[in-house]
Amino acid sequence: MNARLQPAARAPRLGFLGLGWIGCQRMQVLAGSGIASIGAIADSNPDCLARAAPSAPDARQCRNLDELLAMDELDGVVIATPSGAHAVQAIAALDRGLAVFCQKPLTRTALEARQVVDAARRADRLLEVDFSYRYLDGVADLRERMQRGEFGDIHAIDLVFHNAYGPDKPWFYDLSQSGGGCVMDLGIHLVDLAQWMCGAAGHSQLSAMLQAAGRPLHAPQREVEDYATAQWRLDNNASVRMACSWRLHAGRDAVIEAAFYGTRGGAAIRNVTGSFYDFTVDVFDGTRSTRTASPPDAWGGRTLIEWARRVGAGEGFDPQAESLVGVARTVDAIYGR
Repeated sequence: MNARLQPAARAPRLGFLGLGWIGCQRMQVLAGSGIASIGAIADSNPDCLARAAPSAPDARQCRNLDELLAMDELDGVVIATPSGAHAVQAIAALDRGLAVFCQKPLTRTALEARQVVDAARRADRLLEVDFSYRYLDGVADLRERMQRGEFGDIHAIDLVFHNAYGPDKPWFYDLSQSGGGCVMDLGIHLVDLAQWMCGAAGHSQLSAMLQAAGRPLHAPQREVEDYATAQWRLDNNASVRMACSWRLHAGRDAVIEAAFYGTRGGAAIRNVTGSFYDFTVDVFDGTRSTRTASPPDAWGGRTLIEWARRVGAGEGFDPQAESLVGVARTVDAIYGR
């Protein structure tokens, strides 16, 4: 955490760039929190602006990032645009002296991620990505217990994210805009969880298989994958296995799980009966399982609210942002880049 703090927290004034479903949902959560005020909303689509306006009636409406950045009274920008635009937009906002909160993925490649993190460091501004599963009820406590060594040495991690549906926006299927398919959309959450929970990063002995409509994809990749498996080792020697997909016939809307196995115990985060929103956390000791968290849990938007709180407290660059580059490097390796 950066030591540059103001004497007392204040409500920061934020701009929102990109007003699709996720951008509007996060904006509504923030507006209801009282943590920050919404000073501007921006989208090139007039219909998106019109739909978002009732949730931010006092916000200035902008057609693009340039108009938003021309405002002097903003403290930060929330970016929820297509992935291919994230790097340029985040760097422009940081260079303008604004904190940045970005929807995942931060960028399409590790090189772009490096550039954004370097820009945040130069500007001494807080940079965060919406890796929202970190903020599920019970997950932060599970991480603390894991890093205290309560489960012994974590040696195996199993990660799954199957979505019975595919994205409904054409840009997701354009590699130049998305950077990848289901790994970039879903798997990146799992890669982040594995690294963040264990306090480990890196990838060695990595192997991956990507498919599109049942066909194997080979480098150089020219279309996005809808099914992927990968296996690698973290730098703490834990073996990670991951599977993710779009439009899989899984018998439910979604299968989401992150299981961690150590020499003295284990734990798992799982979605409930196919839900995208309801999760349980269980701790394992041999054949015994103890539930430590269960629904209901209004977790959507917590990552954004915590970032806004820290911006209001005057925090600048957080060196933990370097982990964003580590996540991007592993995703690059899965794609063979």
